[in-house]
Amino acid sequence: MSPSPQRLVRPLAGALAAAMLLATTACGFGPPDADATIDAPALPVPTATPPDDDPAASVLARGLEVPWGVAFLPDGAAVVTERDTRRILRVGPDSDAGGPVVRPVQTITEADAGGEGGLLGIAVSPRYADDKKIFIYYTTARDNRIAQLTLGQRPTPIVTGIPISGVHNGGRLAFGPDGHLYASTGDAGRTGLSQDLNSLGGKILRMTPLGQPAPGNPFPGKLIWSYGHRNVQGLAWDAGKRLYATEFGQNTWDEINRIDKGGNYGWPIVEGTGTDSRYINPLVTWTTDEASCSGAAIVGSTIFAACLRGRRLWAVDLTPDGDVFGAPRPMLVEGYGRLRAAVRAPDGSLWVTTSNHDGRGTPAPDDDRILRLVPAGGGGVGRS
Repeated sequence: MSPSPQRLVRPLAGALAAAMLLATTACGFGPPDADATIDAPALPVPTATPPDDDPAASVLARGLEVPWGVAFLPDGAAVVTERDTRRILRVGPDSDAGGPVVRPVQTITEADAGGEGGLLGIAVSPRYADDKKIFIYYTTARDNRIAQLTLGQRPTPIVTGIPISGVHNGGRLAFGPDGHLYASTGDAGRTGLSQDLNSLGGKILRMTPLGQPAPGNPFPGKLIWSYGHRNVQGLAWDAGKRLYATEFGQNTWDEINRIDKGGNYGWPIVEGTGTDSRYINPLVTWTTDEASCSGAAIVGSTIFAACLRGRRLWAVDLTPDGDVFGAPRPMLVEGYGRLRAAVRAPDGSLWVTTSNHDGRGTPAPDDDRILRLVPAGGGGVGRS
């Protein structure tokens, strides 16, 4: 469909100064299992106050409804999913309007919005100039699934049967530096699925663009790349091609993990840092009140985690070997409410979406928004 452009942009200027007090609830549901191991988080620990180099954020788009996934086309424009409306939006320059605009380009009627489900992740084919393929992750009445489509046409499912629930649907999609498609799935509120290698729930999946297990996957004939996850919603790679993931804990610890091929990350046996060598410990943990991070992006040598309940953006510096350097730094603390997606734009800036219309926030008149930041010290990326 080709609706008229909707003007939703202001110039990329300085930071908004207004702070908002938001009422939110946790993503955790119920107490930990009786046999869960919950230990204190490993160092480094978060800093207590925002740093002086908190980057200026400019509002790139406003008036959206739960923008969930962001990916970029070869021309620099972004495609953005809205979870509840099930729309795909194009955010980019328009020669007639004289500046960036937001334009709805398609509604995925096959998606079924409800709870934490709906139209979730989106990824653009690395060969988009030739194949024009977009990949989406969405909820139906029966399952979560991954599909490919050409914009304006009906999606063709390539993976079905991902467990569904009102919570913990996972949903992030991203192409890795190896050219394969990665997807994060949740445990759908059934904790046993995360350790079950016959289930797609509670996993990070790795596949070809046709939805087949990618060559080199650790479990022959399976899509699974790693397991023992509760609800991963952020995926990002560093310059060394190492994969990192943000993960929602239950009531105590949220995590950033460095993902190893075939790794078991412990859920539901362990939440946070444990002592059992069978399970891989996180690089960083936070309390759920200051985290519940959904999106992840790496700019330079820093991983940024966009957090919902914590209403902030965490910046975590990485060493050349992929470890954490120094203490994580909180940014944008409560300045924009709940933060959902984080993605590195082609120009090296960081795009972050708010999620104040998701039923757990208090929307401001401008919500929901797409923010643009140029982090100081982000691997040589300076302020704009």
